[in-house]
This record gives sequence, structure tokens and C-alpha cells, in this order.
Amino acid sequence: MRILIIEDGHKIANAIKKGLEQESYAVDIAYDGEEGFDLASTEDYDAIILDLMLPKMDGLTLCQKLRQEGTHTPILMLTAKGELDNKVTGLNTGADDYLVKPFAFEELLARLRALTRRPPNSLDQTLTVGDLSLNTLTFAVARNGRRILLSKKEFALLEYLLRNKERILTKEQIISHVWNYEADVLPNTVEVYIGYLRNKIDRPFKGKEPLIKTIRGFGYQIGG
Repeated sequence: MRILIIEDGHKIANAIKKGLEQESYAVDIAYDGEEGFDLASTEDYDAIILDLMLPKMDGLTLCQKLRQEGTHTPILMLTAKGELDNKVTGLNTGADDYLVKPFAFEELLARLRALTRRPPNSLDQTLTVGDLSLNTLTFAVARNGRRILLSKKEFALLEYLLRNKERILTKEQIISHVWNYEADVLPNTVEVYIGYLRNKIDRPFKGKEPLIKTIRGFGYQIGG
């Protein structure tokens, strides 16, 4: 999953980014409201972590503009102010949740996971297709009862495929959700990582139908 952090506090933003990357998220950072709005309105994110007090454009204005332009990405708003009126104002402008500083990273992570759950997987943290399972909390991946070890990027790619199982995903969609904005992604990067996944979840299981399919001219699909 790809997350945008819009936070002018470099120390806070970089600490959140480091923590999320350890959880296999791809993360971009904007340090002011204008840059944040530009990224949020032109790039494809699974969630936005948005500070309330920002230079150039405050978080409330940014949130309101995104909603007015039709961007429905889940927004978790951060603020150092705990007053009820600020919380209500933030939610009324289109934020999905609210977290008051200082906060524990574990709470931010839990709220972020709640915002990014999607049916039919909203009731469980285990994503499945056939006999393959992936647990988003423990990072355990298994097929036919056999544990599979993945790198962080392989895990992120497989999670994105599973969250969109039976859908055909283009290389552009995969890149926009699995790699961050500054990543040096070559044209064949997706093909290379799809190959890595196939070597771990398909090829070792002889006699089983391959789970990852190449849809020529379109992209990739898992399940279906």
C-alpha cells in the first residue's frame, strides 16, 4: 500500500515514514500544504496522513479541496490541538479519522489499517486466494500449509494483488501503489518482482494451478 504523509515537522514525518516502511508500506512525504495537495490530487494513494497546521495551505483547507475535487482517499488527520471543535471541524471537512499529538505509533498504525480495510476482507486481516494466505498483521504467508518467506517489496506486491484479486492490474497501477514517488522504477521492475513472486508461490507447487496470471496487453491478475 502507498501512503502520503503531509506534515511540516520533519522529525515526526520521517519517524512515521520509517515506521510505515518497516510495515511494508510505500511512503511519500510532503512538508507543506501546497506540495501535499499537488501530490494527493495527482498521485494514487491508499491513505493520507494529514497534519492540521501546515505552511502554505492548512490541513482543513487541503482536505476540503480534495473532497471538492472528488478525491475520496481515506484521510487520517493529525493535530496538536485536542479541542472538540477542531475535531468536529476536521471531520466535517471530509477527514475520516482524527489523532491528537502526541500519539503512539501503534495507535496510528491501527487507525491506518482500519481506514484501508476493504470488503470482502474488512472482517479479517487474512487475505486469501485458493490455498494461498497472507496475514497483514503478522506478515505470515503460506500456501497449502507451507510457509513462504518474502522480502518487504514482494510482500507489498502480493498484498496489493490480493486486495484486488480477480481484477486485472496494469503495471502503472501496481507501481503507483507499491513503490513511492521517488523510487527509481525501471520499465521491467514490475515484471522482475512478479517473477520473484512466481518463484515462491507458484513454481514450487507442482501440480497446482498458477495463481498469478499475465493478461497480455493489460497487466496481471491473481485469482479469477
